[in-house]
Amino acid sequence: MTDEQDWFGSETATFGDRLAGAREAAGLDQKGLADKLGVKRSVIQGWENDLKEPRANRLQMLAGILSVSISWLLTGEGDGPEGPDEEGQMTSDLAELLTEMRALRGQIIRSGEKLGRLEKRLRKALKD
Repeated sequence: MTDEQDWFGSETATFGDRLAGAREAAGLDQKGLADKLGVKRSVIQGWENDLKEPRANRLQMLAGILSVSISWLLTGEGDGPEGPDEEGQMTSDLAELLTEMRALRGQIIRSGEKLGRLEKRLRKALKD
């Protein structure tokens, strides 16, 4: 499988992308998954948007409910759904664009996290 076809691999998808893909493959909407987990829909939204991460116990429950491995949810490797059948649905240009967008999204998330750490250091330095 090429990187363009590896919809859920670590280079092309985030945890949130994999969670959303597994949820959809399981035939659940966000509310349905939230109800099964005993959380609010906004929690699922936060996970799928990579704004928050589930704790270990919720991660294990997610894997069970969605019939995927924990490893697949975290890294894209292991037991999980295949990506959509691209044959005739997406040109290589569109697949490349999607891959680039996902990579950029990951960079933005990492930059935001780094900015948060720098702000904490600044606040601490100002207090001292």
